[in-house]
Amino acid sequence: MASSLTKDSVRPGNPGSEKTFFGHPRGLATLFMTEMWERFSYYGMRALLPLYLVAPGGLHLSAASATAIYSVYVSLVYLLALPGGWFADRLLGPRKTVALAGFIIMLGHLTLALPSAGTFYAGLGLVAIGSGLLKANISTMVGHLYNGPDDARRDGGFTIFYVGINLGAFAAPLVIGTIGENVNWHLGFALAALGMALGLGQFLLGGRHLSERSSHVPTPLTAEEKVSTLRKSALWAAVAIVFYAIVGFSGAYTLNWLLVPITVAGLVIPVLVIARIKRDKDLDRTEQSRMTAYIWFFVAAAVFWMIYDQGGSTLSIFADSSAKNTIFGWDFPVSWYQSVNPVMIMALAPVFAWLWLALNRRGKEPGTAVKFASGLVLVGASFFLFLAPLGIADGGHKAAALWLVAIYFVQTVGELTLSPVGLSVTTKMAPAKYASQMMGVWFLAVTAGDATTGLLSIAGVDLNTTGIVTLEAAVAVVAGVAVLMYRKKVKELMGDVH
Repeated sequence: MASSLTKDSVRPGNPGSEKTFFGHPRGLATLFMTEMWERFSYYGMRALLPLYLVAPGGLHLSAASATAIYSVYVSLVYLLALPGGWFADRLLGPRKTVALAGFIIMLGHLTLALPSAGTFYAGLGLVAIGSGLLKANISTMVGHLYNGPDDARRDGGFTIFYVGINLGAFAAPLVIGTIGENVNWHLGFALAALGMALGLGQFLLGGRHLSERSSHVPTPLTAEEKVSTLRKSALWAAVAIVFYAIVGFSGAYTLNWLLVPITVAGLVIPVLVIARIKRDKDLDRTEQSRMTAYIWFFVAAAVFWMIYDQGGSTLSIFADSSAKNTIFGWDFPVSWYQSVNPVMIMALAPVFAWLWLALNRRGKEPGTAVKFASGLVLVGASFFLFLAPLGIADGGHKAAALWLVAIYFVQTVGELTLSPVGLSVTTKMAPAKYASQMMGVWFLAVTAGDATTGLLSIAGVDLNTTGIVTLEAAVAVVAGVAVLMYRKKVKELMGDVH
């Protein structure tokens, strides 16, 4: 990346350096590389996770248990993004919080690398905590590099940053997945720790190029608030320790004692957060109307992510047991399927950006509700497509790898019609009072979707069956049709937001 740094005059929003990164503030290179390595570690571990959980040389769990653990883990990462933002806003500021997050993630992966079931779950918890802290704040730091929302370079900067995410996500399964599956599971997890160490190291070394705003604590806790927060945290921690100690010593403890509370929280907390915002008396009529419309998008997104994120669990476990993981006679590791989505994102995202602009110039660009409906129908269609390889496997044969690639392709197209649009509409429809918190609310849609999958798996539902896959696909398509049918009502509630 160093070859892309060119001398340039000092500009506002380009703190601490005369160099630029593709014409952007030099700090973008620091954040780009940090996020790339963090995503390398995260997606590499995530590609191995369900396979390790079911493998005879791993934890050798059932497919349902593996899917439950995977889903609960992913939902927890996004759930913790909300307190992660609070932590930076009230205690450390984004820059110190991201540094702390990187260390916790690295420690979590090292813990996963230890050959013990007990330390494995502790490692998952550490990675989830660190990811929640980092996810909530690193994008905020990208925004700090620019002169407010009107800086002409801002959108381009976030686009470059998004490329870093997908580069890390693409490379991770190819490297970490291969080593984990073919050499040693725990060595694969150790490689994820190395990736995060590289990201953390360059973040600390390149910190001088970041904006001073990233070191600022926006609304620091008062001394009284610190004492109160510490007291409440200690109380809840003590309650949890005593409760699980009693359950453990009684001999009644199973993994569900941990998974069920997290899953329930993943469903209840999003409802409580949205209800609290909706009931806020400080919101004017326009903001109340927009929040009503936003609930439609939130529920639609939760249904979407419920199916989409099974690409890393349900589909991966199916590929491990029932697919021919070969192309032109060449065998490849199952974890490599997880590289399909990021490479397709990088290929198709510019196409969709061009398409929306071209349609907009002609006055034919679909509205937000239509794009959401399209995303839901497409993710539903991907699971209807999944019925074909399921049928092949039921007949006693191995399904071709291209069936799974086709499913990931349809899901990626669905993601591009819904996810970027969801991020955009979240910022546009956020009430002024909750402007900085609404991105965390959007992440809660992912939490709710994955928590639903986790709850089904905990209940013993086999998600790799024709009946369940058909039901999920139908739910997504019906939800998409419902959004399409009520789009005029939703548009009316959105007011002047387009």
